[in-house]
Amino acid sequence: MPERKIFHLDLDAFFCSAEELRRPELAGIPFAVGGRPDSRGVVASCSYAARQLGIHSAMPMAQAVRLCPKLVRVSGDYAYYQSLSHQVMDVLRNWSGRIEPISIDEAFLDLTDLSEPSLSLAEKLQKQIKTETGLPCSIGVASNKLVAKMATDVGKSRHKGITTPAAITIVPFGTEREFLAPLKVKMLWGVGPKTAAVLEEMGILTIGQLTQVDERRLAQRFGKMGSDLARRARGEDDRPVEESHTVKSISQETTFARDEADGQVLEKVIRELSTQVGHSLRKEGICACTIRLKLRWADFTTITRQTTHSQPVDQDQIIAETAITLLHQAWKPGTLVRLVGVGAANLTDNIRQLELWDTEADKERRLLQAVDALKEKFGNQTIQRGFDKPDVKSNIPSK
Repeated sequence: MPERKIFHLDLDAFFCSAEELRRPELAGIPFAVGGRPDSRGVVASCSYAARQLGIHSAMPMAQAVRLCPKLVRVSGDYAYYQSLSHQVMDVLRNWSGRIEPISIDEAFLDLTDLSEPSLSLAEKLQKQIKTETGLPCSIGVASNKLVAKMATDVGKSRHKGITTPAAITIVPFGTEREFLAPLKVKMLWGVGPKTAAVLEEMGILTIGQLTQVDERRLAQRFGKMGSDLARRARGEDDRPVEESHTVKSISQETTFARDEADGQVLEKVIRELSTQVGHSLRKEGICACTIRLKLRWADFTTITRQTTHSQPVDQDQIIAETAITLLHQAWKPGTLVRLVGVGAANLTDNIRQLELWDTEADKERRLLQAVDALKEKFGNQTIQRGFDKPDVKSNIPSK
């Protein structure tokens, strides 16, 4: 069997690069795509010139403006970004029948069948993406998805300056472990901040150090995820590259018998719809990066608002809190609402970050799985998950 050539492609500062296509005067200056600083908006993406000033994704826009008073803010245009993303994915599909989009600006493709050297293929692919879409990208190549993804991350992390990285990083077959060893353990794909903090408390600062730890010790500390953690540290990953989903989005909506203007009623309905969406996601074994809220006013005007999370989600509470936040941003108290809907899009495999087994997130996930099982056996109305009072605040986009 030939050595696999797995490519990971990541569009550099995608939202910002997309905006520069429409507004070339933005090139080379500090600017950010995101919400308004006076309405608790956050930075969804920022130019590399802005990053040089300490600005980064998920930062409150008000803080970004304080760091750079001359920062140019651009409102996001998700439909435009999605259109460009489709163009990029179409280019990739012309290269290989085995392509796996993992977000709006990232994808894997398997080019094992091509005999040309990986570096040459990466250069040609990068050039074609730039020529046909105008977008810069970075590429990582390795024998598996895990290392290819991390190769891209490493290549981009080494970049300095105000231009996009356009990095190409090749990890030859057989050198995966050597490549990963000096990297900080928090860079290991799938390791979240809490797991990284515990590993550091254990004296494990690099991925190489992690490979030296007895798996039984990892199992004692991390439960059944300990062996997965050890396997990733060794750079082992036999997952195939495959089209992730035929499902593009999942949504639920309700039309009121009478137009509704009570905020508490709207929030209650949003929680119920979020529960249904979360259940559907978990049933499909997928997560969503983007949560959408649909509102239709009494005059039949319909609006859609959405937020993209930094990590894929499938939990009812997170979906509900996100949608309720969007409600408070879009709806003025007293305004009559005819229809409300909650949707999940930008779907991806349910590969959650490795975290401690006893985290609240894991407890919540186990509870939801138990509730889902009861619903599957006895019907949707058998049991309902209770919600904590939502914390209405801005959610953090990733790009």
